[in-house]
Amino acid sequence: MKKTLPITRNSLFRRLYSKGKSGGNFDMVVYVMPVKSTVNRLGLTVSTKVGNAVVRNRIRRRLREAYRSIENNIPNGINMVIVARSSAKDRRSPELKASLVKILKKLDVWVDAE
Repeated sequence: MKKTLPITRNSLFRRLYSKGKSGGNFDMVVYVMPVKSTVNRLGLTVSTKVGNAVVRNRIRRRLREAYRSIENNIPNGINMVIVARSSAKDRRSPELKASLVKILKKLDVWVDAE
């Protein structure tokens, strides 16, 4: 199992927003950018427009679980930011996982694991 580090610095978020490739659907927008590293980095963003703190944290937990379950299909050296949209609050983890997989395939960041 891989280890993904969190993105905590605002400068990394801004760099992904401006220079990364993006793709999205009704549930989320994903920004990805390859870097020269052996580890992946993941940042999650849920706006206050989506709901109160309880709802936002629930969405973050579900997105983190969806990412964790497909982590082995993402190549090393990828920085990724997932921005949740308001329709994500009505989705369960398997639905968010399916949305994330679809977006990652569209962005050519998906590798079929053995």
